[in-house]
Amino acid sequence: MPPHRSKSEKNDGMAKHLRRDPYEVLGVLRNSTDQEIKSAYRKMALKRVIYQHIAIAVEDLAKLQIFSVEWFICLDDAPFQQAAMTNEICGCAINANLSCFRYHPDKNGNDPVAADMFKEVTFSYNILSDPDKRRQYDTAGFEAVEADNQELELDLSSLGAVNTIFAALFSKLGVPIKTTVSATVLEEALNGAVNIRPLQLGQPISRKVEKQCAHFYSVTITEEARDGFVCRVQSSDKSKFKLLYFELEENGGLSLALQEDSAKTGKVTSAGMYFLGFPVYCLDQTTNSVAAAKDPDAAFFKKLDGFQPCEITELKPGKHVFAVYGDNFFKSVSYTIEAICAAPFIEEKENLRAVEAEILSKRAELSKFETEYREVLAQFTEMTGRYTKEMQEIDELLKQRNEIHASYTTIPLIKRSSSRKKSKAASKEAEEDGEVRDRKPSTRDRTKKKWYNIPLKVDKRKPC
Repeated sequence: MPPHRSKSEKNDGMAKHLRRDPYEVLGVLRNSTDQEIKSAYRKMALKRVIYQHIAIAVEDLAKLQIFSVEWFICLDDAPFQQAAMTNEICGCAINANLSCFRYHPDKNGNDPVAADMFKEVTFSYNILSDPDKRRQYDTAGFEAVEADNQELELDLSSLGAVNTIFAALFSKLGVPIKTTVSATVLEEALNGAVNIRPLQLGQPISRKVEKQCAHFYSVTITEEARDGFVCRVQSSDKSKFKLLYFELEENGGLSLALQEDSAKTGKVTSAGMYFLGFPVYCLDQTTNSVAAAKDPDAAFFKKLDGFQPCEITELKPGKHVFAVYGDNFFKSVSYTIEAICAAPFIEEKENLRAVEAEILSKRAELSKFETEYREVLAQFTEMTGRYTKEMQEIDELLKQRNEIHASYTTIPLIKRSSSRKKSKAASKEAEEDGEVRDRKPSTRDRTKKKWYNIPLKVDKRKPC
């Protein structure tokens, strides 16, 4: 009889079975370049924004005239492309009986199809935008990608109260739980529906952001800051948060480009992005944490595996958008954000470059050292096993030797046994004598008690 599977397990199995090819989801070829993949992802994000605007305007067909022909041509829907070329947008919408909009996710806020489509697109882009994951997928499919990334990754905004409590407990116990930015926050950013507050260079701002929400800031990079720019956030109450960097899209929306999780640094938690004109590295401390839990030695040798270069090394003069995302399980996050021009920090800039170069050298040395360590450890394990075996064999030989020595005697075994009986009888008698001696004081006690129970007698004298 097959084992019973829960409903969630069945749904997960069906999801894996029906999972589409990431190249098919993004509509790109297998030999597409990184830029082509990124453009396809942005095009799909732009399409969602256009769909949303059309879905609002379609109720009043006259509003459709404000959309340019190019907007409709960028959509993949053949009816809209053909209608755009013939300038018959309104007629096409009527003939289609508004079916394109009636079932569109953005037109139905509670429709789970919208969330599923967003997750599918994001999941596909995360695989194809990462060179290592893309190579693993091309070689062995989804299984290779999932086997390489066993850490839990959750959108806390989609969890209920009970699941959030369990996630928090597991995190306290040391289970590596990766969290993602809320899909709602990302979609609002893509649609340009976020409130952006200006952040001046050298003027820190302290605020409090709710969990699974984000505060957006715009920073204007000047020619002076082009030589180096740093954005840092810290929390004095050691809260968890994410520092995000968004790129401006042509339609006015924002797409997530960089993300840095907070880490404990002394008495605070902090995160920073450093755009200094040369490759600056970030350290993902959760990388291979599951494998490290299985092998304690791996925690050391894989410590620098998450030391990877940031994708963006410098920012051009102009407006740039950052955000602070609250990543606590239950409470809001108090933080301080500051934007700094790195031009005066010449010495620190060179020190950072030198230290990270040494770390890269250490990472290469660790790989070689691990090989040597494993070989020596195998030899040590073999020697330890041999030590135990040799000790057992020596003890057995010495035992045999003692038995052989004991066999050199003319005393019959029976007499030896009778003598042992005599000694046991003598010891028994000694024990009995001891017990008798122990009982004697108790007899005196009883006599003493009896004296107290004797009634007082008064002599009766005869009268004279």
